[in-house]
Amino acid sequence: MATNLIHIDHALAESLQSQIRNKLVEGILVGSFPPNTKLPSSRKFAQQLKVSRNTIVLVYQALMDEGYIITKERSGIFVNEHINTGRVKNLAKSNNRTLAKQQANAPTTNNQHRFKGAIATTYEAACPYNWRRYSYPFIDGKFDASLYPIKEWREANNRANASGEIYQWSELQGLQDDPMLLDEIRSKILPRRGIQASQDEILITVGTQQALHLITQLFVDSSVNVAVEEPGYPEMRELLLQQGANLIYQPLDDQGLIINDTLNDCDIIYTTPSHQTPTSITMSMARRDQLLQQAQQQNSLIIEDDFEFESNFLGQPHPALRSLDKDNRVVYVSCLSKVLAAGVQIAFIVADSQVIQELKKIRKMIMRHPPITNQRAVAYFLSLGYYDSFMMQLHKVFFECWLELREALNIYLPNCIDTGPIQGGTAYWITGPSQLDGEYLREKAAEQGILIEPIKRYFAGSQHPVNCFRMGITSLPSNKIRAGVKKLADLIHQLTAEFEEKLSNAKGSLLTGKALGKVLTGAVLECQMVYGVECIIELLSDGTMRGKTGGKDSEVDYGRWWIENDIYYRQWNLWGYGEEKGFYVIMDGQQMKWFDLNYCLVRQLQCLDKSPNSSK
Repeated sequence: MATNLIHIDHALAESLQSQIRNKLVEGILVGSFPPNTKLPSSRKFAQQLKVSRNTIVLVYQALMDEGYIITKERSGIFVNEHINTGRVKNLAKSNNRTLAKQQANAPTTNNQHRFKGAIATTYEAACPYNWRRYSYPFIDGKFDASLYPIKEWREANNRANASGEIYQWSELQGLQDDPMLLDEIRSKILPRRGIQASQDEILITVGTQQALHLITQLFVDSSVNVAVEEPGYPEMRELLLQQGANLIYQPLDDQGLIINDTLNDCDIIYTTPSHQTPTSITMSMARRDQLLQQAQQQNSLIIEDDFEFESNFLGQPHPALRSLDKDNRVVYVSCLSKVLAAGVQIAFIVADSQVIQELKKIRKMIMRHPPITNQRAVAYFLSLGYYDSFMMQLHKVFFECWLELREALNIYLPNCIDTGPIQGGTAYWITGPSQLDGEYLREKAAEQGILIEPIKRYFAGSQHPVNCFRMGITSLPSNKIRAGVKKLADLIHQLTAEFEEKLSNAKGSLLTGKALGKVLTGAVLECQMVYGVECIIELLSDGTMRGKTGGKDSEVDYGRWWIENDIYYRQWNLWGYGEEKGFYVIMDGQQMKWFDLNYCLVRQLQCLDKSPNSSK
């Protein structure tokens, strides 16, 4: 036996016993150890591999039980002579050089002209496959491995694979989906979205993508006009195009999908209202009502993709469109948390029972139904309360990361970017300076260990803003966000330096001495936060200051300010990480400009009236 074919790696997490067993099986199946080959004794084999004899004994015993090897009395251990019974002869290892030469010279048939359903569009990947090796992977949809509830999922899986459960699998085959899982979704998940549904109004799918595929198969052909969000989810756009749909690209505003006369000719409207893909905008209640009225008036169907409903951080989540629907115009799609998606891949559709019956027929043509054992494991994960506790923990972690990214962007890029007013989600859509090339920024950032997401793939046509990019919060811990944003901010300043206003060429007058103190004392300043709300700062004469942000979820902080060597200094208690910062101040009419100690513009503010408390 050629023992050099067996290589074991002591550094691997896989046990030595498993490594040796797998290598032997592989060698037997590919013919490296042909039938009737005698294997060395366990003692000799252990010496050759420098492992314990007990390890080899256990390997041999397992392979005997599985039929790969046999023992012959007083002769030793051999590869089973019948191991290849029923297997097609492997011609790949033929020594017939003539045949090999003929095969090498044979023309290769090109079948591309036969393709009828090929995906024509190729989208740039959101990130490289080895994204974990980067220091700051701000990529949405990739997840920090520490988030996964390993212990709880193992318990649910063990219950689903108990003997009594396995005996039920054959009985459940005719029921299509696991009734236990249907009931858990109906009673635990859907009420969070305000949805009431019976079991016959729910269909289980292998992930959201299969759900959308089934829906497009049922409702879409070349005669159908479908409105999609622009920018929007590229994979859904591709599914619709595969079905020959006539697509209408509908723009967005800060309330979500715009409802106008363009939708009058639409048979179907596809939308992601909870946190729009890719901008994370939450559709307002007024806009939801408007959309439902539009669908009723024009007899349209709405496909509601609610993939991220669990991540609303500011205020309560809005009810799903399906929960507001009075006449079954909404087909609702959702899934378990995306953190679980890679391993679990369970999603569901909620619709009228007649729709569900038709979708079942289409699903049956593809794969019958998702494996019952997976469905039952998810059902136990829900019934034992693990999903609820997992989501509470996940909400806490993501909220912390979401706030940390927002704060870091507001501190390090306050005058360069805009994230828009969003209420949650796991990513920020960022608009940079008009001169910024987002794709070039992405390339240079990757060289420094920072991954940000390109946005080109979210747009249907070649026309798209070049100064935008996306940053996600799910793939790195919160304690790395600040450093990553600071490094990215330095890069953005480098790339746009020639366009930025500097202290040396700024329009306006540099304030010094008494003039600086006179302007600042009692000043009320207004500025815009990167996330779209105003902030009012009051500089009181006693050296204290007060800041308050606008919007429904306003924040208030206090601090101190002073002047030293013609430089304005300030330090908040909480904002700005509580750090002391110094600025040169230039007045340009009613506009005040702050430049840091490196002479770079960091903030523009509007001077309002003097504070009534300025003399206190």
